[in-house]
Amino acid sequence: MRAIVLEQFGGTEHLVEKEIEKPSIKDHEVLVKVKAVSINPVDVKVRSRKAPLAESLTQYDPLILGWDISGVIVEAGSEVTSYKVGDEVFGMVNFAGHGKAYAEYVAAPAEHLAVKPKNVTHLEAAASTLAALTAWQAFDSYGKLRSTDKVLIHASAGGVGHFAIQIAKYIGAHVIATSSAANQDFVMELGADQHIDYKANHFEELLHDIDFVLEAIGGENFQKSVQVLKPFGTIVTLPSGHTQDDEKQAREKNLHACYFMSVYSSGRDMQKIASLLEKGIIKPHISHIFSFNEIAKAHEQIETGRTIGKVVVEL
Repeated sequence: MRAIVLEQFGGTEHLVEKEIEKPSIKDHEVLVKVKAVSINPVDVKVRSRKAPLAESLTQYDPLILGWDISGVIVEAGSEVTSYKVGDEVFGMVNFAGHGKAYAEYVAAPAEHLAVKPKNVTHLEAAASTLAALTAWQAFDSYGKLRSTDKVLIHASAGGVGHFAIQIAKYIGAHVIATSSAANQDFVMELGADQHIDYKANHFEELLHDIDFVLEAIGGENFQKSVQVLKPFGTIVTLPSGHTQDDEKQAREKNLHACYFMSVYSSGRDMQKIASLLEKGIIKPHISHIFSFNEIAKAHEQIETGRTIGKVVVEL
């Protein structure tokens, strides 16, 4: 089968297409013929060895990046009862671990997948994996967003952010979204109740008594976000690399909860995402579609830091 192998950490030139053996599956796994893959900032950070996850992947040869897939089951392990050959499935596979998604076939634990809704394409399904799971788990597993909450969502036009707006509105919360002015219409159309242009305004001077913050930038933005929370509020932050000062500031605010989250593979949560997609409650925005041999270009698009919604690769 064809696969995109990372020959060494560094630039996109190290992503090389190769012919390798099709994977064999374990009893609890299925073999998925991949139709589409999603590319995330974590893919780029691991490739360039700027994420802690990269260190746990140095042992693999060949090293194949990627975790988000949508495709068709062509083989099922002896212990798999929830799926059968021919089922269309999607999910975030083996995160955080060796996902091996940049390939024509992927061996995936059945418990990491969900059935793809019929009203959703493989491209849309692949786009609705890691980013959608992150938003869902931030509001459901780490923090507990309530319908009475005012929630501040940073980087709201990005992959996680654009799902977070839709999920927060589904829950019933009042959504305040930050992005550039160029993306204001986009985030308001997603359902945001208020938009703040982070380039023209200091959100920490405009907001107070916020119940919940989904913080996706880190550094000073985390510290400013803590300032706008009400006592016993909740902040969930996505970037790694928080400091002891960050934790100290959160404690001094008497927050209900401060979570430095990492998304995790979960078929149960993927089934919830599938239900939201099927009902039209959430919809991925795909800004760029690349072919399999253009994965390097997909990485370069993510590296611009200006991607709206999601970047996907079609096989």
